[in-house]
Amino acid sequence: MQKLSEAEVISRIEQGKLFECELSDGSFAIKVESYVPSVCTAIHAGHNFRKSLVPLCQLDAKERLYEEDPFTEQFVRAMPITLVARDSRYEYDLNRPLATCIYKNAWGKTVWHKPLPARERKLSVEKHQQFYRVLNVLLTKLQKQFGSALVFDVHSYNYLRREDRCPTFNLGTEQLDLDRWCRVLDFMASRLAGVELPNLPVTVGRNTVFYGRGYLTSHINSRYENVLVTPLEIQKIYMDEMEGTPYPLILNSLATQIKDVLVDVSAFFARRYTRKRVSRSSALLADRMDPAILTVDKQLYGVAKGLETLHYINPANLQSEKKKFLRARGSYDPQFHYRPLTIDPYTFRESLYRLPVAAIRDAGIQALYRDVIDNLARKVDMLVKIGQPGFLYESLRYYGEPTEIDEKNAAHLLHCAPYDEDLGRVQNQEEVLGAFHTSARQWNMDCKVELSGRLVANAMVSGSRKSVMLAKGVSLEEKKVRALIHHELGVHMATSLNAASQKLKIFTIGLPGNTLAQEGLAILNEHLSGNMALSRLKVLALRVLAVKEMLKRGSFPHTFAFLKEEHGMSSDEAFQLTVRVHRGGGFSKDYLYLNGFAQALEMLQSASIKNLFVGKTSFAYLPIIDEMVERQMVTVPRHVPMYLDRPAASDETISYLVRCIRYDKCRATPLSTYDELAVPA
Repeated sequence: MQKLSEAEVISRIEQGKLFECELSDGSFAIKVESYVPSVCTAIHAGHNFRKSLVPLCQLDAKERLYEEDPFTEQFVRAMPITLVARDSRYEYDLNRPLATCIYKNAWGKTVWHKPLPARERKLSVEKHQQFYRVLNVLLTKLQKQFGSALVFDVHSYNYLRREDRCPTFNLGTEQLDLDRWCRVLDFMASRLAGVELPNLPVTVGRNTVFYGRGYLTSHINSRYENVLVTPLEIQKIYMDEMEGTPYPLILNSLATQIKDVLVDVSAFFARRYTRKRVSRSSALLADRMDPAILTVDKQLYGVAKGLETLHYINPANLQSEKKKFLRARGSYDPQFHYRPLTIDPYTFRESLYRLPVAAIRDAGIQALYRDVIDNLARKVDMLVKIGQPGFLYESLRYYGEPTEIDEKNAAHLLHCAPYDEDLGRVQNQEEVLGAFHTSARQWNMDCKVELSGRLVANAMVSGSRKSVMLAKGVSLEEKKVRALIHHELGVHMATSLNAASQKLKIFTIGLPGNTLAQEGLAILNEHLSGNMALSRLKVLALRVLAVKEMLKRGSFPHTFAFLKEEHGMSSDEAFQLTVRVHRGGGFSKDYLYLNGFAQALEMLQSASIKNLFVGKTSFAYLPIIDEMVERQMVTVPRHVPMYLDRPAASDETISYLVRCIRYDKCRATPLSTYDELAVPA
């Protein structure tokens, strides 16, 4: 990080420049990524202690750390304007007046062996004054520009030594004009109360353990009529307060959620008390991309690119085993062979977990990359077990399994009696190929349409090759061809092309749960375009039941017989679906198609899902994707299904069946991996 003098920092603020630096003496760091009417401080986050003071101090580093506020800088670093102390409060306390900023006694302990020499006191006092001179210039500029400003004064506190009940969050309001600022404080308290932590209750208090009597608040109150300071104390539940070591899961969760609280409160304040127009909360965050995001993204893509599940999971000897199975009339258990992994799984995992994710300042985006990395590691765990007894466990860990609601949805669809649907005439291979070419041209998609003799499905998209591959000899009714086009081109190719245009390759790699989302959106597009057929819905339903049979019996011949004899599938159809769910040793992915469709239908009713098409995204991450689009880190998707906002007319029976599909809201989104770059229909 660059170092600047006080004069250089003040000059940059006065000129409205964006910058980040440490002061030349290392006393504090300041970052201005965007001029907004909110500032975050962590004035007790520092632990530095001048070497010349060490022999004079009675307290060792561990004793000093106990009363400092470690890791509080992580709660504010996603915000665009931050001031973070580097020096220990035992050198000089920025939350005490100048005359008493150097402790003699603190928390019942004598701090110094003897009174400090005048030169040491002078140096500490000068650092204290320097901080407030810079803060004054900054707040003067913000108040002049916006009319008013908000300062989040973030601290933490020790709670184990206290006998009273301690809140997770304490707002100190004693020095505040409650008549004027009560709405902001109420809103902040309500947002903090919504924070959720694993196995920990969350409570919010006001003046319960601290009263907000610090000097930062009184200093600002005495100089700025239109600046609100919100002193926030956070219980040290995110660390071992005795040893000073963090609990990373709690710390990361807190950092992510506190960022959201600070952003929302900043927007609430700005809309009501400043001249800044705020249409969305993310307008209070910086648009400039954190260089650490680009670094991690580039390195992650270098590790993960080209890792395609289907390449390894599809049997290499499929056709020969199919002949043996059908010749034996379903009594033979196929012995599939699989391609060996071309990566060293240990090295792959090691490379993933060495990525400098912690350097990403924005807690929400950092969490996104952490999740992708964890999911890639799970993916490799699964691929390593292909063809081995442990594969089914890894598949379930990765994709999950059907719930009771999934089974009820499937049973409901299968219960519908067949009826005469106008599917149009059957189109041959050349006509299907031509229809794909025409649609790609009309939708301005720069992609190839090719024939392949290696496909099990009718079609699949290869995102890495920007190609739609159609099975040789494919022939389908006109309506099914249109459905296939809206599925493959309208969603899978659209998201592949959109992902390729993004600066961040994470949307090409794919987010956790994107198999669920991509297939759900693709099937939704079949429906919204008016091309859903009953036979298609029944195939989706049978995939759910096939997965359940595989899990219950684990027998390839049994699943085949179940599909053929109980549900009337042809031998080829039953074999194809049985392979899909038994390949590798038990592949549970296929239930996600109907489940994803159900979730896509649910989300369509309550939110705009347009930004799910920026790449290989996931339902669960839509809020952070929306934020990244608003902050211009991610470009608005160019290719979006044409029927998303204006659905085409649909068959009444199909519409009724689709309306009856239910989504289990209590169920967590399955941790399916980033979708392989080749996506089957």
